[in-house]
Amino acid sequence: MNGLSTHFTTPDLSGIRLHTLSWGETGRPELILLHGGGANAHWWDHIAPLLSDRFHVTALDFRGHGASDFPEEVETGGFDSDLEALVDHLATDSVFLIGHSMGARVALDFASKSEKTRALVLIDLARGGDARQKRRGRLALALRRSYASREEAIERYRFLPAADRVAEPLRDSIARKSIRCEPDGRFSYAFDPRWFGVAASHRPDPGGVECPVLILRGEESRLLTEAGAQELAGELREARLEVVASAGHHVQLDQPDMTSRLINDFLDDVCARESV
Repeated sequence: MNGLSTHFTTPDLSGIRLHTLSWGETGRPELILLHGGGANAHWWDHIAPLLSDRFHVTALDFRGHGASDFPEEVETGGFDSDLEALVDHLATDSVFLIGHSMGARVALDFASKSEKTRALVLIDLARGGDARQKRRGRLALALRRSYASREEAIERYRFLPAADRVAEPLRDSIARKSIRCEPDGRFSYAFDPRWFGVAASHRPDPGGVECPVLILRGEESRLLTEAGAQELAGELREARLEVVASAGHHVQLDQPDMTSRLINDFLDDVCARESV
């Protein structure tokens, strides 16, 4: 099921237009999905429909990614502003947040500052990982490769860090929705390398998060180590840590069924506790 594609802006965005995909009926509890660096909202296409029977689900393209605007001026903390603008745009009193990698960092920061957050899912938020691995990823994305045809770009599309366990139909589906035609007629990927790894305005404070948190770590992840995940869980007031077997950094792509089950079980528990 394809999500509804829309654009929005708010006064705080200074004219930047952000793109979202949404599933489910408006009026249901709001659940926001936040992608990682170099990715886009379509990385959630296979997960979002499984949550839309009870939530209004919105997947955001951060600025410089997907179908959102690619601003010329790189702004520290810009991704944090994007999430704040989306929550304002949805005009909601409360929200559930799910973020992967960079998106998890943005979600954690928002939850640490806003009482609107009802529950938080952090998928392989980088902590304790190999700094060389991170540098290699940044350098690879900064190359900004382009291709003569759309089909060649789709064929060459790969995840960073590598994710050999992702099923080919899923890789192909994401690739087809991640292509951008450049002014010179060549085809590249729908993100601006200048916006990859842009620093936050400050480091998130896990101690400020008051809602329940689920941490999902890929067992084979080199960006969120076992020690890093345990450390993060210990800094949160209420955290559940789950390690997903046969998964690397891209947990929701390597093991989508297990990821969906763990998220749904966690949200079931949160909602059941709220109703008591």
